[in-house]
Amino acid sequence: MNKRKPVSTKEAEFTQVSTEKLMEDLSAVVADAEELLKATADQTGERVTAVRNKAVESLKAAKARLDEQEVVLMEKTKAAAKVTEDYVRTNPWKSVGIAAAAGFVLGILAARR
Repeated sequence: MNKRKPVSTKEAEFTQVSTEKLMEDLSAVVADAEELLKATADQTGERVTAVRNKAVESLKAAKARLDEQEVVLMEKTKAAAKVTEDYVRTNPWKSVGIAAAAGFVLGILAARR
């Protein structure tokens, strides 16, 4: 059987942040490329047309991958929320203690400023 190694909360958060950053960066690249294509729309020539067509195809592929990654990220986020909800339901007092400690630390940090 192929058993997956459980992912720690820290690893899951890092992966999610990295994936979100990658998606933001890819979105920026796609937007910049679209803007470049619009700016060079009046350029003519066989070579320019070939490069533009190749860029358009690459953009379509990048957008498709970005959409796929967005779906995957949403599924992972929902799964993480479900795991968190299950943990809170099975360990309510421990969860309250963790939340209180986090609130206390945040309160101290906020009072310092």
